[in-house]
Amino acid sequence: MWIAKDIETLRKYRSEAKGYVALVPTMGALHAGHVSLIRRARELGHTVVVSLFVNPTQFAPHEDLNKYPRPFAKDCETCIAHGVDGLFVPTVDVMYPPDVLDCEVNVPELAKVLEGEFRPAHFPGVCRVVAKLFNMVEPKVACFGMKDYQQLAVIKSMVQDLAFDIHIEGCPTLRQEDGLAMSSRNVYLQAEHRRHALGLSKALNEAKRLIDAGETDPLVVEQVMQQVMIAHHVIVDYAVLRHAHTLGELDIINPQLTGDIVALVAGQVGPVRLIDNKVMAQTL
Repeated sequence: MWIAKDIETLRKYRSEAKGYVALVPTMGALHAGHVSLIRRARELGHTVVVSLFVNPTQFAPHEDLNKYPRPFAKDCETCIAHGVDGLFVPTVDVMYPPDVLDCEVNVPELAKVLEGEFRPAHFPGVCRVVAKLFNMVEPKVACFGMKDYQQLAVIKSMVQDLAFDIHIEGCPTLRQEDGLAMSSRNVYLQAEHRRHALGLSKALNEAKRLIDAGETDPLVVEQVMQQVMIAHHVIVDYAVLRHAHTLGELDIINPQLTGDIVALVAGQVGPVRLIDNKVMAQTL
């Protein structure tokens, strides 16, 4: 497995790549969810490249940029073990040269709601770094996890509007046996908070149960999701039902009229902010 830390080296290896290149963009701290993305990339491409970069532009000043886990040696071992062909590990100065003026990239209609309300700088930072990675790696396909559902929707829209010749593959969320969605931030959870974190997945499951039982009022389902989260000591940021593609609000739960529906939740569990989602109809 080759490792590139600058764009010149990356492009040298890229020029030697065989067939389609499949990219798995990550911020490192790889877990089984990332491994599933790597496996899917291997199915879709001939050469698999993983990027490891904790992107500062998607963190607000009060967020956990400095504390974000960076187990580089372990991540390398994981990539080698699962057949990754190349690793791109740029520094901040490589991704954001200090003598170059900033460029803004965003999908405002999708980025201003939900996570965007709580993290206004997040999606512009995500769009910018992903666009740069696409230009640097030149993949034919890129794999993203559906746990970050809104991020996936934003990136798909960005790719479509900017006419990137890249297929964006949304990959299913991997969960622990008890239902907790896998996340690099789970390492911050102490035992008590780990139990409380189950409130997110349980709220989503309850939403699915209510909808399958015939509930048509979004407010009823949203209130129940909030109640489940609060009962698990989660400080709720949001618990909502939205159109799966536009993330617009719903007047009624009826996929035949509105199209696919997704439930999205976010909240603070002890020192950790977690997000999760569950598609109520078809996938994005």
